[in-house]
Amino acid sequence: MKLPVIRHLQKNNDEVKLQNTIEVLENFTEHRSVSEEEMDVIGELLTNLCGAVEVHKMIKDGVPERDAANNFVKKVLGSIDK
Repeated sequence: MKLPVIRHLQKNNDEVKLQNTIEVLENFTEHRSVSEEEMDVIGELLTNLCGAVEVHKMIKDGVPERDAANNFVKKVLGSIDK
């Protein structure tokens, strides 16, 4: 998870486009020929894409853009610490 990447994706893509990309990548991972290395890369991409979607939702709910991105990272890191 990389906050600068999440911010970039959120600023340059709408939520629908991000959701569609997530669906395509998830579908790709279901193919039997996908290697573990590819799965790791796709997992990182999916994390960043899902983060961008979450930031979009927070902004839509009235959270300032900068706070939304920071809140998302804190939320994720907080769930890892548990």
